[in-house]
Amino acid sequence: MKNEIKPINILVKGLSLFILINILFAVWQPKIGQFSAYNAIFPGRERLPFGENSAQAYNLSLFDLDAMFASHVINDDQKQDDEFRVILIGDSSVWGTLLKPEETLAGQLNSADMSACGKNVHVYNLGYPTISLTKDVLMLSYGMKYEPDLVIWLTTLEAFPMEKQLASPIVANNQETLNSLRSRYGLVFDPNDPAFVKQSSWIIVNRRAFADIIRLQIYGVMWAATGIDQIYPVNYEPAQINLEDNEKFHEAKPPMLDTKSLAINALETGIRVAVDTPVMIVNEPMLISNGENSDIRYNFFYPRWAYDQYRDMMAELSQKNDWNYVDLWDAVPANEFTNSAIHLTPTGEGLLAEKLAPVIMATCK
Repeated sequence: MKNEIKPINILVKGLSLFILINILFAVWQPKIGQFSAYNAIFPGRERLPFGENSAQAYNLSLFDLDAMFASHVINDDQKQDDEFRVILIGDSSVWGTLLKPEETLAGQLNSADMSACGKNVHVYNLGYPTISLTKDVLMLSYGMKYEPDLVIWLTTLEAFPMEKQLASPIVANNQETLNSLRSRYGLVFDPNDPAFVKQSSWIIVNRRAFADIIRLQIYGVMWAATGIDQIYPVNYEPAQINLEDNEKFHEAKPPMLDTKSLAINALETGIRVAVDTPVMIVNEPMLISNGENSDIRYNFFYPRWAYDQYRDMMAELSQKNDWNYVDLWDAVPANEFTNSAIHLTPTGEGLLAEKLAPVIMATCK
């Protein structure tokens, strides 16, 4: 007589196997994100994955840095002997909102066919949407694994307020990396801040993260076929020209900008993370309005008094610390911005590239 199969036995065995797999995973903690179809089956992405409408953009936002960088073209091959490697870090203006990969700053610098230090310049776009210096340091710390010869850090005053530092979801979901930056380089933040998302080593808890990594691989099919990684709307709301009669910058009011409320430590930490690699800090271009109340505010982000003091502060810090600092705040005319006071048109990116190219090529001179 055949043994009778009891459902309860199957359930117990299945549950035991599931628990065993979870225990092994929690102990081993494999870096699942490092295994990627990009740069193998599919070409690497020109920018880090980010998106809110995956069905149309063939892209998504996830928080696993291993998976994000494994999908990027910088993870393709070993650095060549004749390559002068440049990485760009910064916000959505660097990532390239509304821009095709070849229209971004990185794309246009690469098309310039530059050389520096007797080598061929290759620029990689490691910008990531959301404005936060701490987010930039997070990306830089990972980007340093790829042995850059030059780091170009584009930033703006909106990235400095303390309340912005942990507001970026990519930061809130990577406390372990920030803890390492805190202990190694002195990055200042509150490890008990409620903004942090507690991570777990258990599969059952992290199933969304695993699903996102798998989805990123699936979207590689359409990325490879179309080169599309964001939605390009025919119409969009243009950047605000007519401004409010308001002199506040976040909670700050004139006459003085309180430097204690700014994450200058994050900027200093980024310089330390780069170690001996040269860092060029760029005050990125912004829209300068000529509309209503433009005598009070430069744009939606900034009252004039606060931004002017920020520029003075950056000049003083750079001189004091011997930083390589380039102030390009007014390098692009107002008509070359798109849906934000920091997002540029392809022509605007070209103007910015023209300003930066000579500085890059003069790196070793």
